[in-house]
Parts: sequence; C-alpha cells; structure tokens
Amino acid sequence: MIKKGRKKFFILVGAVFFLAIAAHFSFFQRAPKANRIEQAEGIAGELFGVPVPEGNYYFAMRVAATFNTPWGGIPRDREQVEERTWTDLLMSYKAFERGIEVSQQEVEEEISSTIEGGGADFDWRQDEQAYHDWVENNLGVTARVFENQIRHLVQLKKLHNQILDNIEPEVTEEEAFQRFLDDYNTLSVELAQFDDKEEAKRFYQKVKEDSQLWEKESEEDQKKPREEQRFRRPGFVALGFLMHMWRFPRQAVYEMIEKEPGYIHPPAPIYRGYGVFKVIEIRRADEELFPERRQQYFQRIESQKKRQGFQQWLKDLKQEANIKKYIEPPKEIFREPQD
Repeated sequence: MIKKGRKKFFILVGAVFFLAIAAHFSFFQRAPKANRIEQAEGIAGELFGVPVPEGNYYFAMRVAATFNTPWGGIPRDREQVEERTWTDLLMSYKAFERGIEVSQQEVEEEISSTIEGGGADFDWRQDEQAYHDWVENNLGVTARVFENQIRHLVQLKKLHNQILDNIEPEVTEEEAFQRFLDDYNTLSVELAQFDDKEEAKRFYQKVKEDSQLWEKESEEDQKKPREEQRFRRPGFVALGFLMHMWRFPRQAVYEMIEKEPGYIHPPAPIYRGYGVFKVIEIRRADEELFPERRQQYFQRIESQKKRQGFQQWLKDLKQEANIKKYIEPPKEIFREPQD
C-alpha cells in the first residue's frame, strides 16, 4: 500500500536519490577512524562501522515515507520516519551481505501490484505515458526512481521472507485450544471506570449491597457529557477482544464468562485505571467446534510467533550494528498541503 491523499504529505528538501541503493550497498566504504567519519560531509551515519552516504539515507527515507511493509507502516512523525529509515537501511545492508538479488520479473510484478492497489486500471507496460503520469502524480518521482524504489522494497521483502522461513516456532495443542476459547467465548458487560483503585472498591461494595444502585448510577451517568461519563459498554464481543483492546485481565474475563447475567465483578485493572463490571450477556464457546478449526489456529499462532521472531531478530541486529546517526530527518518533513 502506498501513501496517498491530501492529509499530510512527505517532502525532502534537496534530497538526492542514489539509484545504487535499490540493488545493493556495495558503495559503502569501510569506515576510517570514528573522529574522521563524524566530521565527514555527506555521511548520514554508520552501520557496523560502515559509512552510510546521505543520498542513500534520503532514498531510504523517501521509500519508508511512501510504502507500507510487513515490518513497518508509513511513518506519522519524524521519530517514526527515523526509525523506519534506519531499519530499512540496515535490512538493505544485510540483504546485500546475503547476496539477495531481485529479478526484473519480480520488479514488474511488484509494480503491477502497487499500481493496481492504487486504484489504476491501465496496463502500465502498454501505456507508457499513463504509467509515467500516474507515478509522478501519485508518488512525486520519475518512473525510473519509482522502479528503483520497488527493486529496493522487493529486496527487503525477500530478506524478510528468508528470516521468517528460518524461524520454526513450536505450537502446542493447549495454545491452539486457548486461542479458540478466546475467540468463541463471547461476553457483554457494562463497566464503570475509575482512576483510583480505592474509589473503585467503594463503588463495588455499594452496588453489591444495593442491587438497584448500578442502574441508577448508569442512568445518571448517561446524562453527562460523554467525556465525563464513567460507564462503558464494549459490546457483545470475544474475550480476546476485551483482553486486547480494553486490556481486561484474562482471569477476570474467564471468571465472568462462567457467571450469569447480572453478576458484578470486583475491580480489576483495564486500559485506564480500574473497572467494575456487570455481566449483561454471555455465550460460551462450543468446544466441539475446535477439532474442525484446529489447523487454522495452529497456523495463526505459528504466523504470530514467526512475526515475533522476526522482530527479535531485528532487535538483535540493531544492537549488533551499533548504529550511529550524524543527521536527523528534516524538521519540515511533514507539512500541510496547500489549496
């Protein structure tokens, strides 16, 4: 997916896009002593003691600001731009080191996918003018630069896939079954949110003693402006959703799924502060459905663990690379479009 629209758009002032980066990092030169490198002009930083030319840095930055990847989305601020840029530079270095090559066919297939994903319906191979216009209007670069950007991206994706293929995580029956339960146990609650735990405890004691108090408090709460309301209903949703999005504790949701509507659960930490919960509706998972979905859950968990393994590989690689940064993204890297 590419970045489009008229929200914020990326600018690079005076950036020179080195085409060589699209194929490899062979233009890196072994670093002289550190004190000389820090004073050198046109060097953006170092990876493994190897200088990174500014042109390569800006090329990678432009690509990072334009294209989503499995290891990082399009940046939203300067900090994210810098992180994604150096991640891509590091991956490109390792791809060259591994001898990963990109064929013209792979480039063309990725170009086709990118153009189709951008909503275009022309044959870019046959209609050269339409192709050049589309690239310049949507990406702000020439077709030649775009094709080198694509070659660069494909090389990184091939490295990404190589790393994933080498990760062979173990998935247990218990893990798969638990994920099934997280998805198929469904719960609706109303929660009262408190910043202070002691206040939540006091409220819990009151509603336990007075069965009508919850409804009274909830009705009064609905009269307040939304930003002042403390009562919330996440909906009739899977336990996994409550744990992931609302940060409900696993123990709490599995205690509530075994109760009946009307049950009030004591305070537990949530996405912000603490919640007191009233069960509205429940639907317990039909465990007899698991065998036919078993393989699906094994594959999902394996994919998740592979992604986690890749992130760990990348984290370790960044530590080994001893990245040194001599420049920062331009302060005007994002600006509002002019009408």
